[in-house]
Amino acid sequence: MSYFLTYTVYVLIVSVLMGLSTWKLFKKMGYNPLFAFVPFYNYYIIQKETEQPKWWVALAYLPIVGPIMMTVFHMALMRKFGKTSFMEKLLTVILPFIYMAFVNYSKDAEVENADDLYLTEEEKNAKKKDSFLGSITFAVVFATIIHVFFTQPFGIPTGSMERTLLVGDFLFVNKMNYGFRMPMRPVAIPFLQGTILDTGEKGNPKDDPKSYAEGIKLPYLRLPGWEKPKRNDIVVFNYPDDSVHVAIDRKDPYVKRLVAQPGDVLEFKAGKLFINGKPEVRMGDAQVQHAYEVVTSSQLDVPALYDIYGFLPVQEHQRGSGFYYRFQGLTDQTAKEIGALPQVVTMTEAIEPQGKKDISYYPDMQKSIEAQEMVWSKKVNTSSTIFPNNKNWNVDWYGPLRIPQKGDVLQLTAQNLPDYEKLIVKHEANTLASKNGKIMINGRETSTYTVKYDYYMMVGDNRDASLDARFFGYVPETHIVGKPMFTWLSVEGLFSDAGSTYQADGKKIRWDRMFKAANTGDLHKTSYWWLAALLLILFFGWDYFAKLFRKKDKEI
Repeated sequence: MSYFLTYTVYVLIVSVLMGLSTWKLFKKMGYNPLFAFVPFYNYYIIQKETEQPKWWVALAYLPIVGPIMMTVFHMALMRKFGKTSFMEKLLTVILPFIYMAFVNYSKDAEVENADDLYLTEEEKNAKKKDSFLGSITFAVVFATIIHVFFTQPFGIPTGSMERTLLVGDFLFVNKMNYGFRMPMRPVAIPFLQGTILDTGEKGNPKDDPKSYAEGIKLPYLRLPGWEKPKRNDIVVFNYPDDSVHVAIDRKDPYVKRLVAQPGDVLEFKAGKLFINGKPEVRMGDAQVQHAYEVVTSSQLDVPALYDIYGFLPVQEHQRGSGFYYRFQGLTDQTAKEIGALPQVVTMTEAIEPQGKKDISYYPDMQKSIEAQEMVWSKKVNTSSTIFPNNKNWNVDWYGPLRIPQKGDVLQLTAQNLPDYEKLIVKHEANTLASKNGKIMINGRETSTYTVKYDYYMMVGDNRDASLDARFFGYVPETHIVGKPMFTWLSVEGLFSDAGSTYQADGKKIRWDRMFKAANTGDLHKTSYWWLAALLLILFFGWDYFAKLFRKKDKEI
C-alpha cells in the first residue's frame, strides 16, 4: 500500500473516532454534528470556537507533530465545556477519544461562558497558566517541525570518521538535500530517536521502552530533493543491522563517507581503496587514517602527543626494555611525524594478510564464567563479520564488489546468493529460500531478481576502526537521513575509548571546530560564527526592543 493511501486510512480512522466522541459537543456549539467526522474541518471548528491560531489546523494530521496538535485542540475543546481540572486534562491527554466520548454522552456537558468579565480570580489565574502552557506548546511544536522535517542534531560518540569528524562533534544534518524521507512511525515522542531510556547494560535493549508506536506504521516515501547522494559525500543514515528497532527511521544513526555509489565496483588492496579499478580520489577534507604498529626503545610521551594532535586512541605494552604501541588510526602526515621521533625503532602500517577472513563470534557466557576468561562460542556474530559472509575478505583486502542499483536484474546462483540475501529479504521485504539447487522468492522459483532501490557503500575515514559497509553491507536509499551541514558544538573527552590505554585529559570545548561547515569537501572549512552571532543578536535584540516599545506604549 502506498504512503498516501495508508496515511489516508489513518486520517479516516482518527476522524471517525473524533466524530464518535464529539458529535454532540459540536451540536451544542451550534454546528451540524456530522462536521465532527470531517477531517481538518472538525479541528477548524474547534480552532474557531476556542480562538486558536488558524495555521495550527494544518498541523493536526501531520506525522509526529499531528498528535501534539490534536492534543492541544482536544484540551481546548474540553476547556470550552468546563473540563479544566488537572485530572480532566490528564485524561484528555492519555485517553483522548475515551474521555471526550464520556463528556460527549454525558447529560450535563454545556458550553461555558468564556467572557473574562465573569471569571473569578482563580479562573483568571488558570487562564494565565493556560496561556503560559500554550507558549511552551508552541515552542515544542515549532522545534518539532524543524527537527522532523528540516534539520536534526546528531552527536558522534565513536572515532570511525576521525580525523575528518571527531569524537564529540555535534552536527546539524540537512534532511532536505537528498529529498525529505517522510516519517515511517508517525506517532512518536518528539526529539527521541528510538528509546525513551536505557534500562542498563544487563538488560536486553529490545526490552527498552520505545519512543514511538510500533503498530502505527507508514511505508517508505522520499520527497524530491535537489541532489542525489554522490561519491565522497559525508552522509548520515540509519544503521541497517540495528536489531533493536524494526522501523527504518528509528534505527541508530551512523555517519560515514559515501565511497561507492550505485553501479560502482569497490575494492580494497592492502588497505588502499579502489573504485572502478582506479585509486580513490579524496576530497580536501578527507583525513583518512590507518592503524599503525610502533616499536620504541623507550616510552613515548603520549599525553604530549595529545597536546599536539588531539586525542589519539592507542594501546601501549611494555616489551623487555622497549615498548609496543598500536595506534588505532593516524593520517599519513601524523604517521610521518611520529615515525621521526628519536625513540621509534620501527613503524609499520597494520595490514591484515590477504585471504584472512574478518569473522566475529558471540561469547559463551557460561563457559566464560567457569573459566574466568572470555570463551567464544561457534555462533557467528554477523553484525561484526565481513560482508558477504561467504568471502575470505577483511578490511584491508576486500572485493571487488559491485554496488547494486535500481533496475539491476541480478542473476542469482548458489554462489552469489549471500551477496544479495540481505538486499532481497531485509531491505526489499521478500521471502527467500534455497533448496535442492532451486531459488525461491516469494514462493516462486526464479534465477533472477530486479532491484527496487539504489544502494551505496558507506565507509569511515578511520579505515581500520570503523564498523561500516564492509561489515553490514550495502546501504539502501531508504536508510539515508541526510547530509551534515555544520558542527555546532565539539567537546574533547566527552566519550571515552575503552580500547585505548590513555584517555583524553578531561573535557574541553574545541572552539576552533564550532560552527564550521562539515561537508564542503574543502580542508579549510567555512565558519558560520557570524550566523550564530547574528541569530543571538536578533533573538535577544528583538526581545529588548519589544519590551522597550511596550514600555513606551504604556507611557503614552
